[in-house]
Amino acid sequence: MKVPEWVADAIFYQIFPDRFANGDPDNDPPNVRPWGSPPDLYHFQGGDLKGILQRLDYLLDLGITAVYLNPIFLSPSTHRYNTTDYFRIDERLGSMQDFEQLLDYAHRQGVRIILDGVFNHCGRGFFAFVDVLENQQYSAYRDWFHIHKFPLNAYSRGPAHYEAWWGIKSLPKFNTSNPRVRKYLMSVARFWTEKGIDGWRLDVPNEIDDDSFWAEFRETVKRVNPEAYLVGEIWEVNPRWVSEGHFDGLMNYPLREAILRFLNRETTASQFVQDVEHVLNAYAPENRLAMYVPLGSHDTPRVITVLGGHREAVKLAFALQFALPGAPAIYYGDEIGLPGEKDPDCRRAFPWDEAFWDQDLRAWVKRLIQLRKAQIALRRGEFRFVSVEDSSRCCAFVRQHPHGSVLVVTNAGASDRTVGVSLDALGQVGEPAFRPLLGDDVTWRVEGGHLWVHLPPYGVFWAAYPPLAGG
Repeated sequence: MKVPEWVADAIFYQIFPDRFANGDPDNDPPNVRPWGSPPDLYHFQGGDLKGILQRLDYLLDLGITAVYLNPIFLSPSTHRYNTTDYFRIDERLGSMQDFEQLLDYAHRQGVRIILDGVFNHCGRGFFAFVDVLENQQYSAYRDWFHIHKFPLNAYSRGPAHYEAWWGIKSLPKFNTSNPRVRKYLMSVARFWTEKGIDGWRLDVPNEIDDDSFWAEFRETVKRVNPEAYLVGEIWEVNPRWVSEGHFDGLMNYPLREAILRFLNRETTASQFVQDVEHVLNAYAPENRLAMYVPLGSHDTPRVITVLGGHREAVKLAFALQFALPGAPAIYYGDEIGLPGEKDPDCRRAFPWDEAFWDQDLRAWVKRLIQLRKAQIALRRGEFRFVSVEDSSRCCAFVRQHPHGSVLVVTNAGASDRTVGVSLDALGQVGEPAFRPLLGDDVTWRVEGGHLWVHLPPYGVFWAAYPPLAGG
């Protein structure tokens, strides 16, 4: 299976458009709340496409190479997963011209843009569903949805009489087995791909449980742009969804879960190793590298909140995220320590006053990005654990590549620890020359056929070493 070549090298940044930056107050809706107000399900705060464009230099300074935007199409909600018009930019975010300017500038700076594709369901204001509400059983679009009986009950209490995502009436489910529905949705995919986007993040694709639909979707997109990235929102380990008929990669929530459970002391080091290997071994090497690896998203509490405000644990979480296989993805604001409980609190406005930033954390993330870009092993190297110690909550793994390797040693415990890694486990002939990359507060030595690394609590050590003999 051929996946887009660029994804393994990508650093993603996810943006919830209403909360990232307000670049044009003139398009704010009348019910806009002040920037930074506690988020809720109904009120906008004014973020828009011009704001993203104006702040793209911030992302470039951080080192971002790809942006995933939550839905930007016309919708009555802040989250925009209840789409009204798939061919129209929501006016509260700007115009088509604003989007084209953002796409053009991003591409000129080497940044790719992927959009959120919500094709399982639409909003109640979608033209076909409005027609059904207006004309009931006489509507020409009645077969576009899964209707059980008439009249429909789309707004008041009581049964909806139609299928909707999680039974939420504002999200009527498409009948994707209807050829007209398919033709419409494929035209949406083709339109935006032809506009120049670099891929799609597919919302709840498992709820369109039809392999032929996704095979047609993939063919439609790849025919326009063979290097377009298709990533599915699948929350469990499931190899079905990465294939020639499905997606290039998945949102790797199971890997996120393994990292955060380990750092929250919910699992041992051995269990962490087992969890990581279970996730990675389920997929072919090319798909493993094309996974989108988040620590947080619009659907989860923020990483600093999950880890109880423990900044050193957060830094270690980022270090693991950037060293494990897959494309690391930063949820906007996580790099400055923005807190947030589950939705809607995890969708707070980005605080552009730097007085509210954790500058040390941002510098750490920026350094990780620079190192990942500099070390091909961290992006494309084969992965293998080489040490695990349950009593000390320490483990070590390598990313090995013909052009050089990187050793990663971590201490997820609350006390200083010394970890020994056998040189034989690294596949070396003789003693390799280690070059420290990360871990300014770490001491190390080579002695007795081992590399001995002394780590502080929640410490991490990255070291480059020469490629395998004959590599």
